[in-house]
Amino acid sequence: MEETITNLLETYFTTEAEFQDCFVVDVNHSNKKLEVFVDSDSGMTFAKCQRISRYLESYLDEAKPLGEEYVLDVSSPGVDRPLKFYRQYLKNVGRTLEVTTTEGETYTGVLKAATPTEVTLEAKQRVQDGKRKKTVVEDINIASDAIKKSIVKISF
Repeated sequence: MEETITNLLETYFTTEAEFQDCFVVDVNHSNKKLEVFVDSDSGMTFAKCQRISRYLESYLDEAKPLGEEYVLDVSSPGVDRPLKFYRQYLKNVGRTLEVTTTEGETYTGVLKAATPTEVTLEAKQRVQDGKRKKTVVEDINIASDAIKKSIVKISF
């Protein structure tokens, strides 16, 4: 089901000019509930989510893969969901991220740059300076394939 919905939306996004910068982040299906998380390089709006939802409803009502009754939720991923794609990192340059590596290390810092192969965080680190510790700001490069989880940290 997840693959079918993803393929359906990717085709829709390539044929509709308004949605050409949109991409599927995640699709979750359980019982009669379908959750679809979509993002856009130019930012997701309520109107875009609504049009995508109506498009999916027409498919679900006609093909009935979930039966007669179902719950459909189409939304943007939100800041509490981990970043999954390079495009999401590009949108979040300048924001604070918490990155956990596959080796279990956690880094928190401002995302300075992102490439398809690595991200660069500007992070404050405590280092030993003689008998005292001092705080230094340094760039930390993390290979994309070494990232287990990245979450945008909200500061108030």
